Parts: sequence; structure tokens; C-alpha cells
Amino acid sequence: MDAELLHSYRAGKLMLFVGAGVSANLSLPTWSELTAHIALELGYDPKIFSTYGTPLALAEYYKRKKGTLGPLLSWMDREWHKPTTDISTSEIHRLITLGRFSRIYTTNYDRWLEMAHDKFEVPFDKIANVADLVSATEGQRQIVKLHGDFDDGNSIVLDETSYFHRLNYDSPLDIKLSNDVLGNSVLFIGYSVSDINIRLLFYRLTEMWGRSVLPSARPKSYVFTNRPNPVTQEVLGQWGIEMIVSEEDDPKKALTAFLQELVS
Repeated sequence: MDAELLHSYRAGKLMLFVGAGVSANLSLPTWSELTAHIALELGYDPKIFSTYGTPLALAEYYKRKKGTLGPLLSWMDREWHKPTTDISTSEIHRLITLGRFSRIYTTNYDRWLEMAHDKFEVPFDKIANVADLVSATEGQRQIVKLHGDFDDGNSIVLDETSYFHRLNYDSPLDIKLSNDVLGNSVLFIGYSVSDINIRLLFYRLTEMWGRSVLPSARPKSYVFTNRPNPVTQEVLGQWGIEMIVSEEDDPKKALTAFLQELVS
């Protein structure tokens, strides 16, 4: 375990960024299942439809054809939150909840992080919009939903237009993120380091650090993965982001073991 990472964690100066890989631990629907559902609703063969564009573009097409994402978001909410899912069985969510993380940011839409905090009786504030920022409790754990929340359909970043708008990085949540990253290290878990959308997020964070008074003194940040990639490791390294690579092939086992070592 990296000594600087441990020091940041123990000092309460480590922010957590949680991606889709953490939700996959709960066997939630994948992007391919989502686009297959879109295809069937619009009368297309799922395999053929998936070749017509990225998931963002396909969701954009759905919105154009249906006039709204409402029915799709309702389906997602039901499929992502089945009553048969028991959050107490997720060791990853337990470790995240009980960990000493100064903030938890997530690009996931689902409520399982919040449900885990309720289950393990850890107080938190959910931050998904300006109103949430105003009513947040001083000193309490914050779960910041950077790409929206099912409780507010208008906040969901799913189609291409909403994603491109999100890339402006000028919303109140982005201003909060800019402020939070200046004094904290960041640990990314559950992300594919080859995903261009995530790499853009890494780059944006680097820009935020670069605009600070002392960019050379920015805290080191990390991304955990179980897939070695020397090219990505070099590129992220120049942005001040260190890759932590597990030798465990199974992503669930790898992340669980890493969090157990960090949190304990």
C-alpha cells in the first residue's frame, strides 16, 4: 500500500470517486443491457442497434423518438433497485461506508451508496443539486451525485446532449468539486481507465489543480484497477494520477482486498 495514500486516508484527506464497477458488484444491469432495452422499445434488433452509436448517442435517439427519457429512467430505476438486492451482502459497499473518506463523489445514478449508509447507520448528506448544497450539514459525510440522481430525473446525465452540457464543468457541483480537490487526494475506484469519458474527467481535475495558487503542491491522486496498462499509466502519471494495479484477475475480489487493506 502506497505510504502517501495511507497518510492521506488516515488524515481524513482522501476523497473517493465511485464508478460503475462498484455498482456492478451488485449485478446491476450493464450498459449493453440498457441499450438492448432501448432497441426493443424502439423496434430494433439489439445487436444491430448497438452498432449505430455510443450508449450516449443511442439514449439521445431514444429521447428524440419518445420526446422524453421518462419511461427509460423509470425502467432503469426499477431494474437498478430490485427488492431482491441485499446491500448488506456487499463487502465493497460496507467498506466504503465505514471508511474514513472526506467526501464520496460518484458518477453512478443508483441509490446503493445511500442505502449502504442507511444500512450501516452512517449519517450522510446527498448532494445532487444547489438545494442540497444549501441544506448540507457541516462536517457530515457527503455523497455527491455528479451525473445525477434517480430522485431528480432532470439531473440525470444519460443522453448525448446532457453529457456535452455536463462537459462545460461550470455547474455549482463543479465549483464544489474544484474546491474539494484542492486540499484532498482523490482515489478512483470502479472505473475503466480506458474509458475516454473518465480520462476526460481525470484531465479536467488536473486543470482544476493547475489553476490553484500552488499547482506543484497538489495532493497525489490514484486510480485502482486490476488491468495493467503501461500507456495509461504513463499518461495519467503526467497528470499527477498514480495507477494502483492489483494482481488479482477478478475485479470484485481485487477491489474488496484493496479496500480491506486501506480501511483496516
